[in-house]
Amino acid sequence: MNENHPTTLTKLRWSLPWLTRYPFWRLREILSRNSNDKRPQNLVFIVANHFEPSWQDKGFADLKTQIEKVKAWRVKAKAVADVLKDSEGHSFRHTYFFPIEQYYREVLDILSEMQNEDLGEVEIHLHHGIKERDTAENLRRMLIEMRDMFAEEHKLLSRVDAVSHPVYAFVHGNLALANSAGGAYCGVDNEMRILAETGCYADMTLPTAPDKTQVPVLNAIYECENSFDDAIPHRSGNNLKVGQGDIRFPFIFTGPLVFNWTEKTRSIPAPRIDDGVLAENQQMDLARFERWCSANIRVEGKEDWIFIKLYCHGFFAYDTDSMMGERAVRFFNEVIENGERTGDYKVHFATAREACNMVIAAVEGKEGSPGKFRNYRFKSIMKKAGDFVLKKTSQVAAFATLLEAFAVI
Repeated sequence: MNENHPTTLTKLRWSLPWLTRYPFWRLREILSRNSNDKRPQNLVFIVANHFEPSWQDKGFADLKTQIEKVKAWRVKAKAVADVLKDSEGHSFRHTYFFPIEQYYREVLDILSEMQNEDLGEVEIHLHHGIKERDTAENLRRMLIEMRDMFAEEHKLLSRVDAVSHPVYAFVHGNLALANSAGGAYCGVDNEMRILAETGCYADMTLPTAPDKTQVPVLNAIYECENSFDDAIPHRSGNNLKVGQGDIRFPFIFTGPLVFNWTEKTRSIPAPRIDDGVLAENQQMDLARFERWCSANIRVEGKEDWIFIKLYCHGFFAYDTDSMMGERAVRFFNEVIENGERTGDYKVHFATAREACNMVIAAVEGKEGSPGKFRNYRFKSIMKKAGDFVLKKTSQVAAFATLLEAFAVI
């Protein structure tokens, strides 16, 4: 079997752990929705863009080409941001998970300018262990060096307070989070431990179905149940809940993983996985929007805040219109207008950082619009230092507070 080109049967075998769980999850969600009140919901949209300007059909693009591609993307992002606004007036934005192993200062300078223009925020993406398994030592070194480079040279990422080290959201390259591809594209069993200790507060790699890296947990915001020193500690976990107390960072923030039962092949029903990808070969209509909502991804006990984490690959040219073009504008405007017409929900566009702040606020029992909590815990480094609210304590106490926030239980 060639796992680079798996057969349908191989994909089915990989998918059995979550497929067997899917009916029970769906039944639980239906019962939950029927028992909850019908107050208007707040829908928080996040787009995790696996942003790789080096990508092209053959080989890697050179620096000049990458710069041209990012500049062209910037023009598109600005045009869309000018016309697509949420219920609070915030523009539609992506979070750009940039591959740190492909770093060029000139490219990050453009992304930094884009973030300064409120066209999105930058977080960390990493492909490693490609030719041979990576080591824990090399992984830790790379994450710390590039985390600090992003923060110090480009004013990207975020902090808990003005004296903490930078913190970040993460997407794993080739989907192999915590060595979940059986050693390929990673090789570091204790990767989750290293992520936690270098300041990762949330991973947004999932869902990955039908890839072998998809774990049984689906449609959830949850903490890893297993030891961070084990491979695939996120294979089981506990959903974040209102009032639960301390959160184990990084928590796992999944996007929707549901079925589209309307697809047909030669007039024969052919159910298709809908994993929230913004792509040209996927529907962009209210029926798909309803499927995403049905995933009901939330903090338990906070049923009126629903999180819809979508994803895309920024330089798949054939998908541009669905990611950052007229098709995306038409679709999201239709979603916004439907909410205004029915009164059923309000739309909030958020970056990964902002959405994670909302999640923490929900856990701590905050009420009202989730938009009030965009900067609740993690503050953008690009903001001026005066924006940080420091407790009137010594630096030692401030560091103790930070370590407590990132305690690995």
